[in-house]
Amino acid sequence: MLPFWSRVFAAGLLTFLAGNFVSAIPPALASATPTNRIELTFKSDEAEAVLFILAKKSSGQGVVEADWQRLFSTEPYLRLKQREAAMKRDFTDEDFKKFVLSPELATKADALRQTLAEWKKADLNASASRVLAYLPEQAHIRAKVFPVIKPKPNSFVFDSDTDPTIFLYIDTQETSAKFENTVAHELHHIGFASVQSQSDEKVKNLPASAKAAVQWMGAFGEGFAMLAAAGSPEIHPHAVSLPEDRARWDHDIANFNQDVTSLQAFFLDILSEKLRTKDEVDEKGYSFFGVQGPWYTVGYQMAVIVEKRYGRAVVIECMLDPRELLVRYNAAATELNSKQGGLLALWSPELLAKIGATK
Repeated sequence: MLPFWSRVFAAGLLTFLAGNFVSAIPPALASATPTNRIELTFKSDEAEAVLFILAKKSSGQGVVEADWQRLFSTEPYLRLKQREAAMKRDFTDEDFKKFVLSPELATKADALRQTLAEWKKADLNASASRVLAYLPEQAHIRAKVFPVIKPKPNSFVFDSDTDPTIFLYIDTQETSAKFENTVAHELHHIGFASVQSQSDEKVKNLPASAKAAVQWMGAFGEGFAMLAAAGSPEIHPHAVSLPEDRARWDHDIANFNQDVTSLQAFFLDILSEKLRTKDEVDEKGYSFFGVQGPWYTVGYQMAVIVEKRYGRAVVIECMLDPRELLVRYNAAATELNSKQGGLLALWSPELLAKIGATK
């Protein structure tokens, strides 16, 4: 049994939630921004429905079927079920009920409520505008943003081709500023997907093995998104993160040269068909993601070096053709090595020749 003051607070909160159940969309997200390149929809009604049930439970009131149907009919919940089914994962209403009614979630209710309230203050249109500056002029961002309370502590983009949606696990350790940064990162991916055809056109005539290698180089997009979300090479990509996340990034980016060597070996193994099947290629390629592994750190470091040397417009060109990223990086890194006595690793002439990077 909760202490008396906690039950009184929960009962008062329940009354508030009942009168405000349909989640208020932050003013910045109520409609598209003046530019027709951005249109965001923010919906937190799944999280609000879970919190409503938790408040009823904590105040000693019974949870009725209508409460569950209110939760299960929200768009974020329905889309979450759709996504889990696409991933061939078990996901049932009954299992979700058990999760919502679990003692573990009850202990997090207040923190979840406070975190959601802070996130709803975030200016996501500003985040979108920031990443548009790192995308081709033809790019646009159309996305739904769903902060959700769910069993798995992961965030992801779903259905980026037809109905781009960002699911964000409500992490009570994540500040509003970090939430904005996380959304910005994912919005960059969504914005790039709107011009993906331009990138595909540049590699359509490559031999199969070279095309596969260049397509995997597209994973350096994680590094581009880190830079775009920060907004500038002068801002640390984890400026608003927890200290341990920033420390992990700094530790991993210090392995830049080693990671370039490992990725180069991966690309050459694709080109030589040492990795024979798509499954073999994918298994190795996915191993470089990690928490924020080489696709992030190497991609970011190359993008920063290229922007500082050639400007942002060239970085955007490199997004559309990762072969140009390697060439531009090599040229800038060679200059830096010469001037500063540095030892930045370079991509080999063999690799560049095999992927048709001729500049």
